[in-house]
Amino acid sequence: MRITGGRAGGTPLKAPKGDRTRPATDRLRESVFSSLGASIEGCKVADLFAGTGSYGLEALSRGAASSTFFETDHAALTCLRQNIQATIRSCNLDTAAAKVVAHDVFTPRSNTPCYDLIFLDPPYDVIAENLQRIFEKAINPIALASARVLVELPGNLEPKISDWQILRRIGKAGKDKPTALVYERTR
Repeated sequence: MRITGGRAGGTPLKAPKGDRTRPATDRLRESVFSSLGASIEGCKVADLFAGTGSYGLEALSRGAASSTFFETDHAALTCLRQNIQATIRSCNLDTAAAKVVAHDVFTPRSNTPCYDLIFLDPPYDVIAENLQRIFEKAINPIALASARVLVELPGNLEPKISDWQILRRIGKAGKDKPTALVYERTR
């Protein structure tokens, strides 16, 4: 697994052993960032259920202003911090461009909405029944009115979320294939 493009393209990413963390595949991330194109530049990014941090780090590599990584798993946090250091070094960025928040995405915070782009890659087994709750409790409080939310999920799902609409699907639909849905707020 590696950063697929931008200034840190080719930088290897570490992942914890075992199956508690399911890193986004290089192929899907490459498709996602190809689809997002130059709209990444200057964005403030949140990477929820960050794991290895591959989405947020890829965004930094491709010109995002900053990335905040939300993760609670100890082994994933260890790899995430190493991956941040390697990416920051490769991109020659200030360390302030990446921040780790080591607590649950549902923990109440006094954050004001501030993210333009939010990556959401939760455990697949919680998506179908918890995605609406994740949007209500974790995304709505931190998303700017114009924010886009990219959700990685199994290809056979296309959940409807109150006050959000699907802008596009990235990747092919299919039960065993990961895909990504890009949501934007309904106006």
